Amino acid sequence: MKDFAALFTAIDQTTRTSVKTRALAAFFETASDEDKLWTVALFSGRRPKRAVTTTQLREWAAERAGIPLWLLEESYPVVGDLAETIALVLPPAATPEDRPLSHWIGYLRGLARADVEARRAAILDAWDRLDATERFLFNKLLTGGWRIGVSQKLMTRALAQATGQEEAVLAHKLMGGWTPDDVTWASLIEADDASSDLSRPYPFYLAFQLEDPPETLGSHDDWLAEWKWDGIRGQLVLRGGAHHVWSRGEELMTDRFPEFARARDFLPDGTVIDGEILAWADGAPLPFNTLQARIGRKTVPRKLLREAPVSMVAYDLLEADGADLRDAPMAARRARLEELVGGLPDEAPVRVSPAIAFGDWDDLARRRAAARAFRAEGVMLKRKDSPYLSGRRKGDWWKWKLDPLVIDAVMIYAQSGSGRRANLFTDFTFAVWDGDALVPFTKAYSGLTDAEFRRITQWVRRHTEQRFGPVRQVTPHHVFEIAFEGIQESPRHKSGVALRFPRMSRWRHDKPAREANTLDDLKAMLAAYG
Repeated sequence: MKDFAALFTAIDQTTRTSVKTRALAAFFETASDEDKLWTVALFSGRRPKRAVTTTQLREWAAERAGIPLWLLEESYPVVGDLAETIALVLPPAATPEDRPLSHWIGYLRGLARADVEARRAAILDAWDRLDATERFLFNKLLTGGWRIGVSQKLMTRALAQATGQEEAVLAHKLMGGWTPDDVTWASLIEADDASSDLSRPYPFYLAFQLEDPPETLGSHDDWLAEWKWDGIRGQLVLRGGAHHVWSRGEELMTDRFPEFARARDFLPDGTVIDGEILAWADGAPLPFNTLQARIGRKTVPRKLLREAPVSMVAYDLLEADGADLRDAPMAARRARLEELVGGLPDEAPVRVSPAIAFGDWDDLARRRAAARAFRAEGVMLKRKDSPYLSGRRKGDWWKWKLDPLVIDAVMIYAQSGSGRRANLFTDFTFAVWDGDALVPFTKAYSGLTDAEFRRITQWVRRHTEQRFGPVRQVTPHHVFEIAFEGIQESPRHKSGVALRFPRMSRWRHDKPAREANTLDDLKAMLAAYG
């Protein structure tokens, strides 16, 4: 564990990606295969299941530290992280020893089969054998809150340095639903055949937001334009007589969208399509909240299948007849996609995302302005000669989103944040006027600078009217401009609406609370854009 703790310390003490990459590469060159495999698993979101509750951990840590539980509870929001709080309050290890990361992973997994008293004894014993940093990491594994500043791209780069393999090859190997239980380091990283798992998707290619005028991209003839759909990015994989549906976050979603089983009736084996999963009916996408009803469900009842049927709107062909097409130019991949999918009947669960014909950049800007009428967020721009890369790359793919919708609202509730912002109020509830009453309609926690969060925190502490646990009701005084991407009807909310991706875009010091927008304004936006 000391080697892994040293790796964590090296990563945690710098913001420079080159330093993090070197530290990871050095670890991958010297660690055991088991520790390397689990390190890759942890940094790619594959954690062991939580074996104990945080309530139990708090009680046991307070007991071992010899402090009252209330003192630990008061310390937690100051530190901002439960794993770190526990590591700080515990006494020094009684019998320190150095066991590898894989040992402690197995130790934690064994707790799942033990009763509560046995779990307590095992965790207290572990705390007595680990130093402060090791305890912190052990606690992180216990609580399931594993977040360390290592992106998948950075880890892949370090693996490439350590193994001498190409980043693109390694990125593909790390995709899919593997766990340390069903692979070894050799089969996952060292094997030559990256397609041995027939369900494995390709790493997703991600676009950057276009901030400059599109004219800066050069001739419009070099670019393909299509709608930026508001759905779930996914890959449909047809191999070995089976189909698999993957999200951009590497989540296997096959069972959630049974409609795609029919894709095997229309598309040949050895096909991988990249596209957007949308609720779709009568030749057009449905509002995102229609699709949202299906997100998170393991099984979908027949009623919901009827009310929110899905389709994949395809915009790229990554594999055809079992051949990887990612190095082919975008225009060539697009032509093959249209040939493969363009002629499918309406009942097929896959359709081509239509290209947007435009004469020049001004013409495209006019078409982009109408994106919401197509239930789109804007347009995508893809260079016609671009390959399909992995990760977020700047230059060939751009998303040119519509300007967000905005409304001015009054802050009425505040709640403190977590982590490094545990001492600040960062989560706010906003309301609009309905006559003389303020009606809450959304929450937001991003968009302000650290300095602004500190200022509003000082104000909240002085103007709290009531407390409801961690939430404070404050004097209705400050107005914020709330930006959002979409608005939908929502009977679950008192206001009757729900916003898509709300955030604070501006602190309106110039506007008194009484001049904030009204519920009628929200309903007018719902009628126009919902």
